[in-house]
Amino acid sequence: MKNIIHLLFITILAFNCNTSRTAPSPKDERLENIKENDTVTIANEDLEYEIIIIEPGFNFWLQSTARPEGYYSQNYLETRNYQYVIEWNQRVLQPQRYNQNLYELQIDYQPNIDYGYEVNYKLFNYFIYFQLKYNQRLGPWVPRI
Repeated sequence: MKNIIHLLFITILAFNCNTSRTAPSPKDERLENIKENDTVTIANEDLEYEIIIIEPGFNFWLQSTARPEGYYSQNYLETRNYQYVIEWNQRVLQPQRYNQNLYELQIDYQPNIDYGYEVNYKLFNYFIYFQLKYNQRLGPWVPRI
């Protein structure tokens, strides 16, 4: 594949014992299923790219908290993603300064390639989720929903 974008982030989960649980409603069951599916994969064989995001809670956050698809323009998402990727890759290359567990792999994101709306939307939202969850700042903007 020409351009592979891999985001592999595995974090440690803390498990709690909870003996007093009420029966979940159908809506709660749907949200629980989303929580269980923590891997988001986006692939396009024509452009030969792939994004794999393994982050506990991201899929749930994407479906329950993130702005809906169509809220941002593709141009806006591409611009922000490119700036986030530059900062991300700089942090990967400075493991003595930034946490290696947070910034493990570089992201190969080329601004001259049209990855499409879905890829840019999910990548952008991952950057927002990452910044909020780990109290990081990848650009001059305050991350918010």
